[in-house]
Amino acid sequence: MIQLQSTLRQLRLSGLLQSLDVRLQEAAAGRLGHGEFLELIFQDELNVRHQRMLARRTKAADFRALKTLEDFDFDVQPAVRQQLAALASGGFLTEARNVVLLGPPGTGKSHLAIGLGITAANHGHRVLFATATDWVTRLTDAHRAGRLPTELARLRRYGLIIIDEVGYLPFEQDAANLFFQLVSSRYEHASLILTSNLPFSSWGGVFGDQAVAAAMIDRIVHHADVLTLKGASYRLRNRGLDTLPSIRTQDTTN
Repeated sequence: MIQLQSTLRQLRLSGLLQSLDVRLQEAAAGRLGHGEFLELIFQDELNVRHQRMLARRTKAADFRALKTLEDFDFDVQPAVRQQLAALASGGFLTEARNVVLLGPPGTGKSHLAIGLGITAANHGHRVLFATATDWVTRLTDAHRAGRLPTELARLRRYGLIIIDEVGYLPFEQDAANLFFQLVSSRYEHASLILTSNLPFSSWGGVFGDQAVAAAMIDRIVHHADVLTLKGASYRLRNRGLDTLPSIRTQDTTN
């Protein structure tokens, strides 16, 4: 037995090693046949390797918090339950489709985006998460260093990029152009998830250019599932407040 354990360590079969005693006891008690025993111990090894892979990819994704779809309260957002169940299968990733989550602050957009990101990692995809402003900062740094094409090519190797909080802060023209390049580089190649507190009709004010916003939206929604979340912020529950101030783009023509 000691020699077997040493051999398993040398082969780096730690999952099999962890479950070996239990499986041997089950076999000795007559609860497992030879075939079942072999099948289970190798499945144990695969399970451990999968969990390690998921942990690595979840850490590398740089989520702001770990929130799963299973943790989400769909009783508050019942209208999106069926759509999320379909998206959780991961099919949108193999089809290079996008997901857009729109709705007021505090309605669960970031939670659902992260949950889909963790699900994507569970399906074996590489994922990166950041806010829209953080993505622009990353792209600006790459542009100034003369390596923007290299950075965009590197990002295309990720099966999913999550862009959180589009619209919370307006972009200057250079930043908007960089953001457009990120969207364009992934068009029909790999998936994006975007969250925004603003409807598409207000994105022109965010990016400072209606033409850029229209071209960007066109690429995003051409192959996309758009989910609209409604209601008051969950952060305001039991706080004596029902709603947050409405968010409207300013009319700069007056």
